[in-house]
Amino acid sequence: MGVYYKTQCRWIYRAIQGKTCGKRYTQTYGIDYEETFAPVAKLNTVRVLLSLAANLDWPLHQFDVKNAFLHGELTEEVYMDIPPGYNTTQTGTVCRLRKALYGLKQSPRAWFGRFTMAMKNNGFKQCNSDHTLFLKHRKGKVTALIIYVDDMIITGNDKQEISQLQDYLATEFEMKDLGGLKYFLGIEVARSQQGIFLSQRKYVLDLLTDTGMLDCKPADTPIVQNHHLGEYPDQVLTNKERYQRLVGRLIYLSHTRPDIAYAVSVVSQFMHSPSEDHMNAVLRILRYLKSAPGKGLMFSKHGHLNIDGYSDADWAGNVTDRKSTSGYFTFVGGNLVTWRSKKQNVVALSSAEAEFRGMTKGICELLWLRKLLTELGYKPTSTMNLFCDNKAAIAIAQNPVQHDRTKHVEVDRHFIKQKLEAKLFQFPFVKSEDQLADMLTKAISSKAFHNSLDQLGISDIYAPT
Repeated sequence: MGVYYKTQCRWIYRAIQGKTCGKRYTQTYGIDYEETFAPVAKLNTVRVLLSLAANLDWPLHQFDVKNAFLHGELTEEVYMDIPPGYNTTQTGTVCRLRKALYGLKQSPRAWFGRFTMAMKNNGFKQCNSDHTLFLKHRKGKVTALIIYVDDMIITGNDKQEISQLQDYLATEFEMKDLGGLKYFLGIEVARSQQGIFLSQRKYVLDLLTDTGMLDCKPADTPIVQNHHLGEYPDQVLTNKERYQRLVGRLIYLSHTRPDIAYAVSVVSQFMHSPSEDHMNAVLRILRYLKSAPGKGLMFSKHGHLNIDGYSDADWAGNVTDRKSTSGYFTFVGGNLVTWRSKKQNVVALSSAEAEFRGMTKGICELLWLRKLLTELGYKPTSTMNLFCDNKAAIAIAQNPVQHDRTKHVEVDRHFIKQKLEAKLFQFPFVKSEDQLADMLTKAISSKAFHNSLDQLGISDIYAPT
């Protein structure tokens, strides 16, 4: 008999139920597991689907697969100890696993592979823009399914195909019909005649309760204007684990709260060595959340599916290394779907260079949205707009000039030039006071901040009127 390696197992009890789980820490790479990666749905893709649903009156159904990982087929040869409590007369007996178990390193990948095969067998194609999105086009209509591990959303304008898909999945897996979309990955979804509203109100209240901030004094902005957060030699350090835990929870919250994106981006830069000043900045974000825990995104019907964006940069704003911060907002069908606030990787030598690099990131996001809509069957027919408030950056993009001040950003310039020549983009100039992405690059005044929230579709349906 050949040499084999075995993993161990244990029982996991929950209420009156129990299941056998593999002990992944006993597995060895290259012997009883190899590839483990399995994709999960991008929340950016989910928001695009919600914008389409709001504009086109698509239904939104939610389903869950029971014991999803047990459906995965193992490609490796995996042996396991006999589960505790199972009586056997033979000593040294082990099990050879044919199916995946919860706890094995490769179980998520095995499950996603099994689900992908089932969807393809039913005529669906895996989307190139997001591998967790599956599409089926039939008679000019589309059905879409997006999955996050074992939670899935089904939408589209082909009611017959949606019904058929539900029946098909029920024959392949043990499904749980959760009805209309109301709660997905900790995000609350409310649908009305006004549109589809996303929020994490319960998540915010739980966060405030856990940190003892439920009765704190509210703040009107998430970060103080003209802050000087940085790394200083005389800074007083704070509890690193608590800081990292709080910032991690805020990062997840920012999936529905773009209003805290810049503040969270700033405090995320000090995870390795946080000071009391950095912790006070985190507490300031919590105080702001206390002012409106129910704030979220509203997806309304606008009568079009145009793709637009706003891009901005704050030149040399970081006090530690003088790197710039850039940010963008993108819209599909008039609804905010993606955003980002990030410190640039290199030091920009001018405000035009900082803005230009920020424009490149915004363009890449708009191109991804265009590709996604095209795969969904709604290829944009109009030129995409990326609004910018820096005339010098626009001039660099639109004019074939090359000199010492711009040749170090030539790769970005040629990339943008190519897209301009294909007439995919135009760069309308917008005044600084109308630049929505300004709030992603710096701390702005309370008045400008709240004016931007209204234009972005960020509101609080729970607030008293």
